[in-house]
Amino acid sequence: MAKKSIIAREHKRERMVAKYADLRKKLKAEGNWEELDKLPRNSNKIRLHNRCKLTGRPKGYMRDFGVNRVMFRKMANEGKIPGITKSSW
Repeated sequence: MAKKSIIAREHKRERMVAKYADLRKKLKAEGNWEELDKLPRNSNKIRLHNRCKLTGRPKGYMRDFGVNRVMFRKMANEGKIPGITKSSW
C-alpha cells in the first residue's frame, strides 16, 4: 500500500485541478500566457497520476475499473466484479 502522504498529495492535486479548471480554460482561450504562468503548477491536469482507489498503487492501473492489476485479479477471483470470469478454453 502506498504511503498516506503520497495518496493525500494526489487528492490535493485533484482538488486544485478542479478549482482552477474554468480559469485555466478561460486564460488559454484568451491567450493570456502571463496570467496562466502565475497559477500553481499543480493546478495543471497533466500533473495528475492515476492511482488504485483501494491501495494507492501507481503502477498497473486499470482505467476501466479504477484499481491496479493485483486488486483486480483478487476481486475478480472472489466474484466481486460483475461480468468478469476467469477465461478457459
